Amino acid sequence: MSLNQAIPNFSNLNVWIIGASSGIGEACAHWFAKSGAHLVVSARRTESLTQLCQKIQVEHPQTQVRSVGLDVTSEQSAQSALAEVFRNWEKIDILLFVSGVYTPVRADHFDLHVTQQMIDTNLMGPMRMVSLLMPQFLKQGFGHIALVGSVAGYSGLPKSLVYGPTKAALLNFAEALYYDLKPHGVNVHIISPGFVQTPATAGNDFKMPGLITAQQAAEEIGMGLRLGEFDIHFPKAFSGFLKFLRILPYPIYFWIIKTFVKI
Repeated sequence: MSLNQAIPNFSNLNVWIIGASSGIGEACAHWFAKSGAHLVVSARRTESLTQLCQKIQVEHPQTQVRSVGLDVTSEQSAQSALAEVFRNWEKIDILLFVSGVYTPVRADHFDLHVTQQMIDTNLMGPMRMVSLLMPQFLKQGFGHIALVGSVAGYSGLPKSLVYGPTKAALLNFAEALYYDLKPHGVNVHIISPGFVQTPATAGNDFKMPGLITAQQAAEEIGMGLRLGEFDIHFPKAFSGFLKFLRILPYPIYFWIIKTFVKI
């Protein structure tokens, strides 16, 4: 059963993708453009956004696409980006928040500076943008808020001492947000990818099970939104296994992690 309103057709919908300069966000921009949506793409690296917009305009001339620079850790940058978006749009149909940073952290190299950076981007970033956009969504009485988390948020994993907790908190945030916004006609989605070929995972020095491309991830996200799913997770074999681990007693859970996660 779908918990959200399905989106059978993306044609002419306004989609704001935050974190579109590379990886999953960039792939999603191409997917939505191909599906007929109009786009605002945001990130800190504005030169990459310019190239992305030019490419989309060539490949999909019917798509309206513009770039808006945004640092999600800055209140001033967020306010400026919001004002610029609404100078051109009267509504937002879909907010897709993809921005995130990943640094592998273990207890013997626990760096609070790295910790603060990940919290600011991965948790406070989406919270900041949702809080700024909340009046608009409530005024509209419709729309979709889609937040990209990670299967690392399901349970504690090696090298994810900080990244995992930020994504676990984002999952909890999305659940509470869904409960509050459903009566107002606003849809909420939490997206939990497994390993995806992106700049963030390029430095991993271990085998990544179920590794998929950014294009495959974009397809999964688009189809999940199309079906109105609240919990969009993939690839299913890997994400489903990690969901199963969550319900196991801790002695069994830790034994499985120690035995099969060679990190």
